[in-house]
Amino acid sequence: MTSDLPELMRAVTIREHGGPEVLAIDYVTTPVPSHGQILIRVAYAGVNRPDALQRAGQYAPPAGASPLPGLECAGHVAAVGPGVTQWQVGDAVCALLPGGGYATHAVTQADHALPIPEGLTLAEAACLPETCFTVWSNVVMRGGLCAGERFLVHGGSSGIGTTAIQIAVALGARVFATAGSEAKCAACADMGAEAINYRETDFVEVLREEGGADLILDMVGGDYASRNIRALADDGRLVQIAVLQGAKVDLNLAEIMSRRLTLTGSTLRPQTCLRKADIARQIRRHVWPMVEAGRLRPIMDSTFSMDDAAKAHARMESSVHIGKIVLEMPED
Repeated sequence: MTSDLPELMRAVTIREHGGPEVLAIDYVTTPVPSHGQILIRVAYAGVNRPDALQRAGQYAPPAGASPLPGLECAGHVAAVGPGVTQWQVGDAVCALLPGGGYATHAVTQADHALPIPEGLTLAEAACLPETCFTVWSNVVMRGGLCAGERFLVHGGSSGIGTTAIQIAVALGARVFATAGSEAKCAACADMGAEAINYRETDFVEVLREEGGADLILDMVGGDYASRNIRALADDGRLVQIAVLQGAKVDLNLAEIMSRRLTLTGSTLRPQTCLRKADIARQIRRHVWPMVEAGRLRPIMDSTFSMDDAAKAHARMESSVHIGKIVLEMPED
């Protein structure tokens, strides 16, 4: 531990459930790391869709998690709890958080933190944890993507999408990505994907002409569910990680059976600390070399100050951004 921690810290709080305007700056008690945890002096925090869902009252933090939004950050270790040996005060880290990233200090499990990849700034590193944990665990660990397979990711210009494209390309897959504008499709193509403007072209037809997707990563849900099934190759896999257009759908179970399709999915935040630690180890072993070799780079859309967190949320929910949005925390 270190003895010079402030009693209070600045944080972005949620006054009540609602739109971006309900976010406010306040002083709250600085968290103290318990056994196996570290306290991070946050330099930058990533902004993600679950943060907006939590703000709107649609995604409650799990038991014991900070009520503050923010699922990833980068900064320096400010204190270590009992039992922590892999980190020391002053180490530069990026980390997956159970919550609380929109603050000058945040606590997380020591095993959920990673060193800053060589060549990245703290702002860039803050873009990595939530998306890398999500993509690696769902596309590789759950979805089993292999070299030579056809992979489709929806929302290719999002934080998840840009990460998924680059990891899949690095693994040797043939990558397709949907996006909703010419600029977003161009960004996907620059990363190595075959871009499909879903406003102009039916992704089902494109994939069926190519033999079907072996793996689809979807965050849309709703009527995309049945379309995804039609777009899959026989023995294909669909991994669902969000349901932005609805969770309840009608599916043809006979088609799933006859074509031997696999439907699965996950959410990251409720998973156990041990499970997240395992994902972190795999990311350090397999993904960090991609980053340091220049095969995976954070695609950054914009940076906002902590005081402008509402503007950051408004930009994210407008869906005009390409890549990640981050908040910069004050130094004092």
